[in-house]
Amino acid sequence: MHSCARRLLRLASSISFVSAGLWSTGAAFAAPAVATVPGMPPVVDAANLYSEAGADHLSASVADALPRVYVPNLRSNDVYVIDPATLKVVDKYRVGLSPQHVVPSWDLKTLWVANNAEGRTEGSLTPIDPKTGKPGHAVMVDDPYNMYFTPDGKQAIVVAEARARLDFRDPHTMTLTSSLSVPQCRGINHADFSIDGKYALFTCEFGGRLAKIDMVNRTVVGYLQLDKKGMPQDIRVAPDGRVFYVADMMADGVYVIDGESFTKIGFIPTGVGTHGLYPSRDGKRLYVSNRGSNRVHGAPHGKGSVSVIDFATRKVLTTWPIPGGGSPDMGNVSADGTMLWLSGRYDDVVYAINTSTGAVTSIPVGMEPHGLTVWPQPGRYSLGHTGNMR
Repeated sequence: MHSCARRLLRLASSISFVSAGLWSTGAAFAAPAVATVPGMPPVVDAANLYSEAGADHLSASVADALPRVYVPNLRSNDVYVIDPATLKVVDKYRVGLSPQHVVPSWDLKTLWVANNAEGRTEGSLTPIDPKTGKPGHAVMVDDPYNMYFTPDGKQAIVVAEARARLDFRDPHTMTLTSSLSVPQCRGINHADFSIDGKYALFTCEFGGRLAKIDMVNRTVVGYLQLDKKGMPQDIRVAPDGRVFYVADMMADGVYVIDGESFTKIGFIPTGVGTHGLYPSRDGKRLYVSNRGSNRVHGAPHGKGSVSVIDFATRKVLTTWPIPGGGSPDMGNVSADGTMLWLSGRYDDVVYAINTSTGAVTSIPVGMEPHGLTVWPQPGRYSLGHTGNMR
């Protein structure tokens, strides 16, 4: 065969791979298609489950959403609203008791403020209309520390931390439909889902372990002890779905977990008080917030920093310290991927961190800011927390 003919044959083969959706950059063969649970949107790129949450890849559902950063302040019982273009607070309003996280709904149409009323029984969810940035009437809900959504979007999962329980609710009215007790998961609070939606891993903050939940049958599969003295916080699945990363604020680093076998396979040291985990918009890096303290109630101006992990090598590429000390906690990445927004938990500020340079801008907010969300964010749907987008 002549060289020209061989080149044409290779070109034709490449075109057929692309048209069939089988070609992926940097690999001769794409990952096999993922068989998801019924009702879950398909996984477009099995090598990168975050492909549809790439920079500025916004859904039509958020076309009219105001560009804002919503900051729940745990001790002042309010939400501060920041304009990311000016880095200024442009609004604030009272919500329920002990607001913990601002959670985008599965359909991207509502932002829910989870007010768990720590130590009391007046828990509630306050809806925010992202088109106006204004709150609506609160819905009374028992102990909503955090909230997620089933991969098919049919149920909200209210994480009742103090009750060691997951409450499945109507995602719009928040009417309770069923509950799942997870008795050996003290301090159940953060979660992420397998690439196919068949199971979720929840962290047990006060038990040093993880709980694996069968999302199809809604049963507890089992528990995995990380360290009896540990305090696992946020958790995120890798772009290819093969492992999960778990931040542990006592271990000062990130555990690597094989989700299928439910085993601990690695550990990556990062910084003091490792807490939040946020994938970059290109799905190549993981931003890790290190809160600067191993205490639940730490002091201001601690050894706070942000570490950047390379997903491919599972190595820390760089660590950005907070100038003058600080306490970076929860947040997310801007729609264009250029800014990492994090609450400064013990310093009553919000950090806007340049994802190219690590440069930090601090913005004063209310008392003890926690799980802020940036909105709008790219993606087809939200699995909850401060924007686990896919």
